[in-house]
Amino acid sequence: MSGAVDWDVARTVARKVAGREPYTAARYRDGLEEDFDRYTAQAEDLVAACTGLRSLSGNARGRVTDRAGWVDANLASFQRLLKPVTDKLEDKMDDKTSTIGPKFAGAELGAMLGWMSTRVLGQYDLLVIEDEKPEEQDIVYYVAPNVLALEKRYAFPPDEFRLWLALHEVTHRAQFTGVPWMREHFLGLVNGTMESVDPDPKRFLAAAQRLVEARRRGEDPMDQGGIMALFASEEQLEVINEVAGLMSLLEGHGDVTMDRAGHGLIPSQERFARVLRNRRMGASGFTKVFQRLAGFEAKLKQYAEGESFIAEVEKAGGAALMDLAWSEPANVPSIAEIREPQLWIDRVRASSVAA
Repeated sequence: MSGAVDWDVARTVARKVAGREPYTAARYRDGLEEDFDRYTAQAEDLVAACTGLRSLSGNARGRVTDRAGWVDANLASFQRLLKPVTDKLEDKMDDKTSTIGPKFAGAELGAMLGWMSTRVLGQYDLLVIEDEKPEEQDIVYYVAPNVLALEKRYAFPPDEFRLWLALHEVTHRAQFTGVPWMREHFLGLVNGTMESVDPDPKRFLAAAQRLVEARRRGEDPMDQGGIMALFASEEQLEVINEVAGLMSLLEGHGDVTMDRAGHGLIPSQERFARVLRNRRMGASGFTKVFQRLAGFEAKLKQYAEGESFIAEVEKAGGAALMDLAWSEPANVPSIAEIREPQLWIDRVRASSVAA
């Protein structure tokens, strides 16, 4: 297969790593699609009432899928996102690397997606490409075997747990489709990072040197985003830090909103949150190493840091101050401001006075 990534290999490896899916029999999934249709619609109303964010793109659409379906959807997203990088890699390939390289890249990507497919419960697909089928975009996915396995393992009440999951994913959709500038701003940051990637092998040597120097200072470059942060240039690190600040805001806001919007409707939500928090942080062995290399540990920190940031901002100025984060891209907190909220509070208050 031509190209820098053999996507067929990626799909094959991902499905093998995903393994045999539990609860594939129809009796286990009976009513699951109907439930998530109902809870997705209910969650949309609850999130709008809680946050004031109502999607400008119509009603949310939930889709129940299996691990293979989730893999396929994410492979399509990766093909779009990685195109600037893969185009550069193709230009640098010789006869030998054009045969081996794409298969190796496909296997690496497939292994990552296959592992993720065993963990993910729900996901909002924020990518919207104008020339592609609209019915296959802007979808809230729920991965049936993983949801069912967690419900069974921890004896979760299905009605409560499914609404709770829907609240989190629909909150992310509200962020990206209810804040007019959010999708374009986020994708601009991501695309800018991808387009600036230099696939030159010399980058590996520079990254190794930076890792050694950081270790001597007692720092870890991978704290911000795994391998991507390790191999990034100084300019790319600035963008990665911008993305980290935005993602911490979005993830923290997602967790806060799901708890507030579900209050009184989901008696078990504190237990759900505790179990999933332990599930996120309780990895060990290969899983722990993989999470670190892929940047998932950095993502896990985003939940806690984002929630703490929102709590401090609301303590200082209530919902009115917090709402300023959604008013314009310039008000998105940096990762430094996420970790020291007073920096952000002082900055946006000074900007408001100046305006």
